This record gives sequence, C-alpha cells and structure tokens, in this order.
Amino acid sequence: MRIRAAVLEEFGAPLAVQDVELAGPGPGEVLVRLLACGVCHTDLYTASGADPSGYAPAVLGHEGCGTVEEVGEGVRSVAPGDRVVTLFSPQCGECVHCRSPKTNLCMAIREQQNKGYLPDGTARLSRDGEPIRHFMGTSTFAEATVMPEIALAKISPDAAPEMACLFACGLSTGLGAAMFTAKVEPGSTCVVFGAGLVGLGAVAGARLQGAERIVCVDLSEERLELARGQGATDMMVGGEGTVERVLEMTGGFGADYTFEATGNVNVMRQAVEAARMGWGLCTVAGVAGKGETLDIVPRFLITGRRVAGSSFGGVKGREQVPQLVDRWLAGEIDVEPLVSRTIGLDDVNEAFALMEAQDGVRSVITYR
Repeated sequence: MRIRAAVLEEFGAPLAVQDVELAGPGPGEVLVRLLACGVCHTDLYTASGADPSGYAPAVLGHEGCGTVEEVGEGVRSVAPGDRVVTLFSPQCGECVHCRSPKTNLCMAIREQQNKGYLPDGTARLSRDGEPIRHFMGTSTFAEATVMPEIALAKISPDAAPEMACLFACGLSTGLGAAMFTAKVEPGSTCVVFGAGLVGLGAVAGARLQGAERIVCVDLSEERLELARGQGATDMMVGGEGTVERVLEMTGGFGADYTFEATGNVNVMRQAVEAARMGWGLCTVAGVAGKGETLDIVPRFLITGRRVAGSSFGGVKGREQVPQLVDRWLAGEIDVEPLVSRTIGLDDVNEAFALMEAQDGVRSVITYR
C-alpha cells in the first residue's frame, strides 16, 4: 500500500515527507493505521546525527497510537478494529528478561530492531524497490506501519489517540520511573529535575505513589506551572546553587528520591548530589549526548546514595501501558495539558524547531 511518511534521508537535514510503499504484515506482525503520534526528543536526537546508533534512510517516529487494520498469521492478542499504543520496548512474555520482575527490557527482537528491521531481518517499508529501515521498530511518522505483535499494547477504545499516544514513550517513561523503577514510597520527598514530558510524568507518578513533597526543578517558569498541575508541591528555577537549595529545603540531608529527566550530564550530577545521604535514590531517565559521561564523586555513593537507570520507566509495555491508560481515563492522570499543539505530518520539522526552542511540552501529529 502507498502511504505518506516522514523519511530521514541524511543526518542534520529536515525530514522529507513523501510517498513510500508499505508491505502487508507477515507472520506475527500487525498493520496499524496511525491516528496520532507525539514528536519526541529521541526522534530529534536521531535526526540530528547525535545518536551513535542512528541509521538512514529511515521513517522516524515512535510515540504512536492507532487502530489495527490487518493481522498476520499467528497473531492472537490483537484483532482488526482494536485501539493500540506502539511500543519501542516490546514484551514477548517469554524471554528471560520478560519473566523477571527486575527489568522491562525484552530481548526477543532487540538485535534486528537495533538494525532497523523487523524480526525476520527485513523491512516492510520501501521506495522505488529499495528498503527503508524502521526506526525503533515502530516508524510512526507515517499514515500506517507494520509492527511485531509483541510491540503493541491494546488499550481502551475510549482513549483519545492524541493523548493516548504519549503513553508510547515520554509519559510512561516518567510515570514508570517513579512508580516502577524507583518505587517511590508514601510520605517521601522527591525532586524532579526537568519539566518536559518525562519530568512531568515523574511528578505525576510520585503523586500517585503518595509522595508527601514533590519539588520540580526547571529553567522555565511556564513548565513549572505545568508541574504544579501534575502534583508538584514546590517549584524551583534551576541553575547555580540548585543542590544547595534542595539540601536547605530538606534539613541538610537531601531528597529520598531524585529524578533526572533532561539528558544533561551536569543536571544528572546535581540529581545525584541532591539525593539523601544514607538511602537516597537517583533515577536517571534522560538520554545524554554521544560520548558524554557522568562524573560522580565516589563519596556520594559511599555515604549511601544509589543511582539507577530507567528505560521506558521500567514499564512492561503490553501489560502495564493499558493499566496506565485506564488510570488516565479514571481521572488520576491529567494528560490534556501535556499536549501543546496538534499538527499535520507536513509540519514535523516545525515541531522539531519548537522542541529545540523548548516551546511547549509535546507536539502531536494527527492523521485523521
């Protein structure tokens, strides 16, 4: 079938919105008609060439929501007409990682996914007979996509796609960092560094976990107001002296839980140093630039602080994304303020520019 898609032709250049061919689903695969897709920083990171694992040509996009249109042989968990969220972090349910409660990092299709192919080592996207690779196994900057069954979460049909798509990456990453990676305890003090979509999700997750005090740190007062709406009890404009101010607010000890959601290694260090001596846990959810390293003074670790990484918030996608969506539909998570604007596919490069300018939280492409 012929579809419109945003293709990364070369790093550092604007995406080219054009017609491409999409083959039908093979065994274990599903054709999804996209309804909405968030424009995430990871897409921009790859398009810029900063991602050392990036490749081109490829159709970018991974924060998608759509409707199942066709299923391949052997598919049992979804059927035509189902509303689904795309998962760059799949869940086969059978590999050693899926069977463990310690991680959400499924190994079933990782090797081919990292190369830009579906599990059989081929692509369903093409142009003039030449294959175009799939980005993060999803490629949702397109009117339709073909994905493995194990990389789709079936959600409530009542979920509005332009908001449900945020659960495909950024929002779930933040929520999960607090709920599943850190496992924030009731009555605790949390500090969230960064009030983008991931950071705002972490604020909401800490609130859902019963945190007593939630401090959000950001350079934008507008974003800090959004953090207040998600449950932050204190707002702090970041910069020099941030760690000292956190220590002052917490009696000199630091926060029980800190979360880094900026991708800035200097902020990561602040998040470590702001964690409580004795048991403070710093959860790093931001993606640093190519070749960057995190410098931690060992004394902060020796005195009891811990650091944890969090990919997709530790969320086991097929199982837990539908649960998070249900909590949104039940009124426990306020998603609407997180969608800054809805745009068409042709405006994807403008959305990248707005993201670089930190204008808004999330631009969402709609396909209907």
